Amino acid sequence: MTETRDRPRGPVGAFFSRRFTRIRAINRRYAGHHVTMTPAVRAALLFLRIYLLALVGILVVKFFMILAGK
Repeated sequence: MTETRDRPRGPVGAFFSRRFTRIRAINRRYAGHHVTMTPAVRAALLFLRIYLLALVGILVVKFFMILAGK
């Protein structure tokens, strides 16, 4: 018998394969892109990413300033 991706090796592999069958099915279902974005939406998402990084940066700086006692 040849081992394939669908046939796990041994009892441990079979145990995990049965447990994750539903997860693999969900991942296959949502693997592709289903939403088309306009350029305005892309720009808004880019702005939000930059804003999030700036806020995290401010939090990190504030944390180290508190640790330094300033």
